[in-house]
Amino acid sequence: MAETSDPPMANTDANRVEVIGPQFCAPYAIDLSIINKVMTLKDGAFQVLDVNENVVFSVKGMIFSLRERRVLVDGDGTPLVTFQQKLLSAHNRWQAFRGEGTDPKQLLFSVKKSALLQFMKTKLYVYLATNTKEEVCDFKIEGSWMEKSYIIYASNSTEIAKMHKKFTASSMLVGKDNFGVTVSANVDFAFIVALIVILDEINEE
Repeated sequence: MAETSDPPMANTDANRVEVIGPQFCAPYAIDLSIINKVMTLKDGAFQVLDVNENVVFSVKGMIFSLRERRVLVDGDGTPLVTFQQKLLSAHNRWQAFRGEGTDPKQLLFSVKKSALLQFMKTKLYVYLATNTKEEVCDFKIEGSWMEKSYIIYASNSTEIAKMHKKFTASSMLVGKDNFGVTVSANVDFAFIVALIVILDEINEE
């Protein structure tokens, strides 16, 4: 299937991106490391570390079920976002809700593929909950999962985060998939991590 042209992007403030909370918006760029233990299904197999190697986020609920569901928690184990795959979605849509649960009133954003079939490259459209018509997307994710190389763009096509592969001796020996993420200043880095969790789920299917 040929991929359709990109929809226009919503006109939001690219200088500050706040979706999950203001406490996750730093006035400087943030570097994070993501470790995905690909050989296990245990909770905490997907972890996010800061530059001091402290765990700042992890993902719970890695056991597969009829309806996929994951929960992003902070370093203290407090639930921040619940992810759920929408059933019977042609473009593999995932929804993200505030806290732990899937109350429609707590919907934060949704993510879907730009086209049903994608091969070497991935392109995802992100719609905030307030964007009910979805005539334009609020954010866009483009790149290659094989290379772990992605860029997340804001509404005016400004780059707000970049993801890249990290090779370490330990990752090759113990079945870890490591990659780094640089989040621009004044961008909600919890939101960026949430997008990467969904990106990981979509590409692992």
